[in-house]
Amino acid sequence: QVHFAQSGGGLAQPGGSLRVDCRASTVPNGEFEMGWYRQAPGKQRELVAALSPKNTDYADAVKGRFTISRGNFQGSVHLQMDDLQPNDTAVYYCYMKTMSRTYWGQGTQVTVSS
Repeated sequence: QVHFAQSGGGLAQPGGSLRVDCRASTVPNGEFEMGWYRQAPGKQRELVAALSPKNTDYADAVKGRFTISRGNFQGSVHLQMDDLQPNDTAVYYCYMKTMSRTYWGQGTQVTVSS
């Protein structure tokens, strides 16, 4: 079982920046993917950014504004969010996708409002 510690997020004004961090309790043997999804009120959960040994992917809506990176610990991942806009408001969920299943963090609120 994998558990996550998520931190960061909060409130920002339009054009501002925030960061969300995620640290997994353990990492599996073999390759795995980590990243972030988000879910806004009344909307489906959507992929924001994904990081694997071979690829880094971003949703079109965040390209050029968000940056995903891995921390010193292989099971940690960060999402730097710049030029935030009101439609970035959502709960951001960290995830780890292994060969057998996907694990989810508890979510971190990001609110962009003037």
